[in-house]
Amino acid sequence: MKVLKFGGTSVANSENILKVESIIKNQYSNKIVVVVSALQGVTDSLIKAAEQASNNDDSYPTIIKTIEEKHLKLVKELIPILEQSAWLSFVKKHFNDIEELCNGIFVLGEFTDRIKDKITSYGEFLSSNIIAARLKFEKLDAAWMNSADQIVTNNNFTNVKVDFEATEKNVKKYFEENQHQITVAPGFIAKDQAGNTTTLGRGGSDYTASIFASIVNAEELQIWTDVSGMMTADPRLSTNAKPIAEISYQEAMELSHFGAKVLYPPTIQPVMVKNINLRIKNTFDPEASGTLVSHTIKISGDEEEQVAVGISNMSNIILLTLEGSGMVGIPGISAKLFQCFSHEKINVVLITQSSSEHSITIAINEKDTFNAENAINSSFEDDLKLKRISPIKIESGLSIVALVGENMKNRSGVSAKMFGCLGNNGINIRAIAQGSSERNISIVISEKDIKKAVNVLHEEFFESEIKQVHLYICGTGNVGSKLIQQIYNQNKYLQENLLINLRIAGVSNSRKMAFADQGISQNDLNKKLENGEQASIKKFAEETISRNLRNSVFVDVTANAEVPEIYETVLKRSINIIACNKIAASSDFEKYKSLKNIAKNHSCKFFFETNVGAGLPIIGTINDLIRSGDKITSIQAVLSGTLNFVFNNYDGSKPFSEVVAQAQKEGFTEPDPRLDLAGTDVARKILILAREAGYPLQFDEIENIKFLPDDCMQGSVEDFYNAMIQYEDHFKKILDEAKKDGKILKYVAEFKDGKAKVGLQHIAPESDLYHLYGKDNIVILKTLRYSEQPLVVKGAGAGAEVTASGVFADIVRSV
Repeated sequence: MKVLKFGGTSVANSENILKVESIIKNQYSNKIVVVVSALQGVTDSLIKAAEQASNNDDSYPTIIKTIEEKHLKLVKELIPILEQSAWLSFVKKHFNDIEELCNGIFVLGEFTDRIKDKITSYGEFLSSNIIAARLKFEKLDAAWMNSADQIVTNNNFTNVKVDFEATEKNVKKYFEENQHQITVAPGFIAKDQAGNTTTLGRGGSDYTASIFASIVNAEELQIWTDVSGMMTADPRLSTNAKPIAEISYQEAMELSHFGAKVLYPPTIQPVMVKNINLRIKNTFDPEASGTLVSHTIKISGDEEEQVAVGISNMSNIILLTLEGSGMVGIPGISAKLFQCFSHEKINVVLITQSSSEHSITIAINEKDTFNAENAINSSFEDDLKLKRISPIKIESGLSIVALVGENMKNRSGVSAKMFGCLGNNGINIRAIAQGSSERNISIVISEKDIKKAVNVLHEEFFESEIKQVHLYICGTGNVGSKLIQQIYNQNKYLQENLLINLRIAGVSNSRKMAFADQGISQNDLNKKLENGEQASIKKFAEETISRNLRNSVFVDVTANAEVPEIYETVLKRSINIIACNKIAASSDFEKYKSLKNIAKNHSCKFFFETNVGAGLPIIGTINDLIRSGDKITSIQAVLSGTLNFVFNNYDGSKPFSEVVAQAQKEGFTEPDPRLDLAGTDVARKILILAREAGYPLQFDEIENIKFLPDDCMQGSVEDFYNAMIQYEDHFKKILDEAKKDGKILKYVAEFKDGKAKVGLQHIAPESDLYHLYGKDNIVILKTLRYSEQPLVVKGAGAGAEVTASGVFADIVRSV
C-alpha cells in the first residue's frame, strides 16, 4: 500500500485535480490511500470569514459565498451533469452550516479555538468528498473515509496531541473492513474523545498522511506539492536553489523545523519510526524524481560537496534575553523560564546560554512577544524588583538561518567557513546555536539581511562553480567607460577561468544613476542611464547599501571630492571599495588611516592601486615588500604621465602652450591642466606611496618646487592658456638651461629620510629617469634588500585604457 498526499495547490481547481487523477491512475496497481488538503486558499478564507464575524463585520457572508461558488464550480466541472444535483446540494448544505456557525460567532462576538477547528475542518471535508466522487465516476474502485472518525486527539483545540494507540486501533479496523483499491481521506481533521472536531495544525494534512502510512506500514509515503522536492534553499530568495535528491529523516526534520515549508515538521516522526521512505513529488512535473527522505542517504565521492544538504530560514523572530547576577549558580532558572512559556503555549525556536550562566537568550515567534514578556515579568517579579535580574531585553526584526547536513558532524572548519563568508559580507550574527548532533548550525540575523545571507551561504556551500559579484560603478567618463567595456568583454573569461561573474548592479554618472539587482546588460546600459533617476552621490551609496547584495563592490572612477565622503559608510557595511579617485588616500593622515582600519575591521577591501601609475603594480609591490619584512628607504619617481608627455614633447620647436593643449586633446590631462602642471597631483601620489611604505606623512609637509608663474594659476582654463603664451620665454629658458648641460627636463617626485618633494629636475643620460618616453611613469625603490640595485617599476602611467585595467585588476583581487 502507498499513501499519497496532495496539497492545496495540487487540488486548487478542476484542471489540477485532473492531474491528480492521472497520478492516481498511474499507481492504480497498488492499493492507495489518497489524503487531500482543502482547495488552495480555502482554509485562510474560512478563518477570515469567522474573524470578520467575531469583529461584528457583516461582510463575512460575501467571503462564504465566494468559497461556496468555488466548490460548486468544481462539482460542475468534475461530476457528470446527470449526477451533479446531489453533489451541488451536498455543497450547499455544508455551506449553510458554515454560515450558521459564523452567524453564531457574529452574535456572540467570540471566535474560540474549538469553533476555529470546527470551521476550518470543512475545507478538507469538502475537497476530499468531491475528489472521491470524481474517482468513482471514473469507474475506479474508490471510497471516501472520514479521517476525523479514525484519528483521535486530546481536546487542546488548534494545538492537539494525537492519541496514537486509539488512532491505530481505528485505522486498522477500518482497513480490515474496507478493501477498496483507493481510499480518499481528508487531511488535517480529527476528533477528541468526546467527538468534537479537532485539527492537526496548519500543514496537518502531511501529518495525517504520515500517521496513516505508519499504521498501515505503507510501502512509501508520497507528498505531492507544487515544487520538485526539497530545495537547497528557498527558491524565492536564491534563484540558484537546487532540488535535493536524497536526504535523511533527521536532515529533513531540521530543514522543515527552520522554515522549509514544503514539509510540515511533525510529518517525519511517524514514518521515521517505521523506516518508511517519504518521497516529495511535484504534481505539475510528475516525471521529476523529487526528494527521497529515508534513514540513509548516498554519499557522493565529492566529500566537500556533501558537507551540507540545505539552508532553511524563518522570519518574524524576536530574541528575548534574560540576564543578571542573580541567575549565576541558581538551579531552576531555566526551568522556570520554560515553564512560563509552556503555560502560554509559546514555542521556543532557538536557545543559547552563556557558560557563566549570567544570561540566557531565546528566540520565539514575533506574534508571541506580548504574552512572553508578560509571562516573564510575572514569573520573575520578585527577582526583577530586587534587581537580581535585569528587565527582559527584546530584539525584534530578526530571522533565523540554519545550515543543515549530516556530514557536518566532526568536519572541522564548517562553522569557520559559514561565519567567515557571512562576516565578509557584513552580516552581523545576533545569536548562534549548534546542537550536539552537529547536523545544524543556526544563527539569528537581521531580517533585512536574510536574502543576502541565504545567497552567501548557498554560494559558499552549494555553488562551487561561480562566485557572483555585484559592482556599483560611480563615474562613466574616460576611465569609467573603458572599465565598463572591459568588464563586458572579459566577463566570459572570468567565469570560465576564475569562476567569477561580474554584474554591474548599479552605475552613475554626473547626471543619472540606474540599478538592477540581476545586472545591467551591455545593450541596456545607455538606456538605463538615460531613464534613470537623478544622480546623487549620497543616494547612490545608500542604494548600494540598502540593496544588500552579496559580494558587493563600490568602484569610484571619479575625481569628485564628494565621493570619498561616503567611503566610511560603505566600508562599515563590509562593501569593498576600489578607488581610482586619489582624494581619500591623500587626505589628512588620520582620515586615510581610519579608512584603512575600518576596511580591516569590517573584513573588506579598500584598494587604490590606480592612484599612482595607472595600471602599474606600484602600490601592490610596496605592500608586498612591507608585508615580507622589508623597509623602503627612498623613492625616486616620475609619476605624471601628463608632465612626462609634455616635457618629452617640448623641445622649443613649438610653444609650451601648444604641447599642453596636445596633451589635453589626447586625454592625458585633467579638464583643468593646472591640476597636473602645478604638481599637486604628483605631490598626492608621492604622499600615497610614502604612506603605503609606512611613513605618516601629511600633504602640507611635501615641498613643491613650482615652475608655473603665479599668473598662470589665475582665472579660467582659457586664461591659463593665454598666460602660458605670454610666458613662453620663461618656459624656453627652463628648457635651455637643461639642454646646455646635455640634460633633459623631468618632473620628479622624491622621498627620503621621511621627507618628500616634487619639482622639475635636470636629468642626465646615465639616470634611470632619462630614457622615459611618451606618457610612461617610473618608480625607483630602494629598500634594505634592494639597497645597491634598486627595484624599478616602469611603464605607461596614464591613459584611460591602462587606468581602467588597473581598476579592473583591483576588482578581481578584491573578490
